[in-house]
Amino acid sequence: MNDNVISSTVIIGAGIFGVSTGLQLARRGIRVTIVNDGPPANGASGRSLSWLNSARMRSRPYHLLRMAGIDRYRTLAARNPDADWLRFEGGLTWDAEGEGNEIVCAFDYETSIGYDAQHLSADQIASVTPGVDARAVTSPGAIFNPGEGWVDLPRLIDHLLEEFLTLGGVLITDQGKARVVVEGGRAIGVDTTSGTRFKADAVLLATGPAVPEMAADSGQTIGDGTPIALLVQTKRLDHPLKAVLNTPRVAVRPAPDGTLSLDADWAADQGVKINPDGSYEIDHSVVVALLEEASKVLEGNPKLEVASIGVGGKPIPGDGEPVLGAFKAIAGYHVAFSHSGATLGLIVGELQAFEIATGREHPMLASFRPERFAAH
Repeated sequence: MNDNVISSTVIIGAGIFGVSTGLQLARRGIRVTIVNDGPPANGASGRSLSWLNSARMRSRPYHLLRMAGIDRYRTLAARNPDADWLRFEGGLTWDAEGEGNEIVCAFDYETSIGYDAQHLSADQIASVTPGVDARAVTSPGAIFNPGEGWVDLPRLIDHLLEEFLTLGGVLITDQGKARVVVEGGRAIGVDTTSGTRFKADAVLLATGPAVPEMAADSGQTIGDGTPIALLVQTKRLDHPLKAVLNTPRVAVRPAPDGTLSLDADWAADQGVKINPDGSYEIDHSVVVALLEEASKVLEGNPKLEVASIGVGGKPIPGDGEPVLGAFKAIAGYHVAFSHSGATLGLIVGELQAFEIATGREHPMLASFRPERFAAH
């Protein structure tokens, strides 16, 4: 048990990890201030595909954490049955044709660990999930995972903030760049470029792709594999797609109000240029190509139009595994940095709040401590 009683926490970042943790701490009666450089969900949470899953192969601790994350979303969905921003209508995935196709192996693995999976041929898909052009599916077939879903993170964050503020939590936006203040080997608060210092017993750094650089300011190392992500939101269309599609050339997710969210690694690689000042330049011909790829996998091959484009870093640690918990070298300094922020959003908030409030390490986070990078 930690001898220091935590009565106040400052969180840098109003994305899903920051807001989820803030709400959990507020439920425990701890005073919480969330500080953000702009409005809530203005970073990675605002441009996430937000596919809720634990598909394919990964370490057992990471799989268990993701499954716990999905469990918390199921509880949330049961309590909010009319929410159009959270749905569990499955995920469908297939690989490119050829030697690298791993669908059969992936299906066998998922079945072996009890992950709900169905191996479907192209002509079986329509009877299981609607809205897919079966001609796009490669010969080894596809995997349908009935238990998967999606969430619209900005809408979820608004939902969580409503309770957070009711419980007395404080949200301060448009503060510009922030930094963790460390004195005497302990995090004592946060300074912002607005000139304000927010003092607290504990600090959580949850700034998405900015985490490794900000942690380095305090001498802490976190491996960073963050790429640039490009998320395209389409205009509303009338289409029957229900499942999240993860295909060789594009990922497609239904979104509230009849829109679709699209992304692909190749589109970000080819379509985004980083300018010397750190701003982004988008090649709109690549965006058009992404829309065309999405149309090819959708029943009826509809014409898709752009409503908005999000671009920026996609938080991915250097070894692909989450980075969660306190720095052992700096008392009171906690960090949350991970891919799959949507799937992990609720469970990470719960477990981080447990650790901050109690001073005890949660066993589910044992594999994800930041110190694993210190020796490299």
